[in-house]
Amino acid sequence: MLSFVNMLVIGITSRALFDLDESHGIYEDKGLEAYKDFQVANENIPLNPGQAFPLVNKLLSLNHKINKDRKVEVILLSRNSADTGLRIFNSIQHHDLDIKRAAFCGGGSPHTYAKSFGAQLFLSTEFSDCKSSIENGVAAARIIPSGKTDMNDEVLKVAFDGDSVIFSEESQSIFDSKGLKAFDENERNLAKKPLSGGPFKPFLSQLYDIQQEFPYEDCPIRIALVTARSAPSHERVIRTLRDWDIRIDESLFLGGLDKAKFLQDFGADIFFDDQIENCTSASQKIPTGHVISINQKNKS
Repeated sequence: MLSFVNMLVIGITSRALFDLDESHGIYEDKGLEAYKDFQVANENIPLNPGQAFPLVNKLLSLNHKINKDRKVEVILLSRNSADTGLRIFNSIQHHDLDIKRAAFCGGGSPHTYAKSFGAQLFLSTEFSDCKSSIENGVAAARIIPSGKTDMNDEVLKVAFDGDSVIFSEESQSIFDSKGLKAFDENERNLAKKPLSGGPFKPFLSQLYDIQQEFPYEDCPIRIALVTARSAPSHERVIRTLRDWDIRIDESLFLGGLDKAKFLQDFGADIFFDDQIENCTSASQKIPTGHVISINQKNKS
């Protein structure tokens, strides 16, 4: 029986993958029937790439670069019905995306099947879907509009924030409640105690495992940690990644500096951060995913 064990599996909505602003506007202005008619009438007109298209395209291309079994699976999860979703599948074929599996939910929340597919990550443009995904045990990020859907080069470049993203929120909660001095003191005292994993650790781990399939000097994946931490809180991060046996290509300890320019210099295809202020700034330069937590409220 086919299984996605030991694979990187990502669930993505049609609006994150393709530019559906025009048809979504028809739905909002004229209703469901007008939307259905529009999609059917235009089902042979390919949709333009959406915010997460470059990320998905580069992830899927890794399967062709590895001389082994398939390592990446992308699942389309959509509110469309199969009837209106035909345009989306036609667009997938037009853009030569190797996406074979989909769940068309006919108006229902598309996150529902992410866990059944074994996804480590769910990407959507809707806050409510992401929050529901988190509550169902699948890490999620809301794609922030950036207007940037071109691909820099063939190398996949993924950037992560640290606390509350790849690491747990245990230290972030101290900073939020007691401030920087207490945070630094806590991290200094616990420097040799590894942090617990955050919601994006499974995604990072699978991405890192794929990275190990390639020689270092010719690897099509680069991973960056871009964090507001600085000395002395850097040591616990380094020791934690060492304990996990994960090596990050580039680590930026910015001490509160705006991350956007650094992310642009890195050339990130996507940046994941839990702070909406950081996401809003970064999205002016590069595609950005706002990491949703269970207790988070929509501030956008």
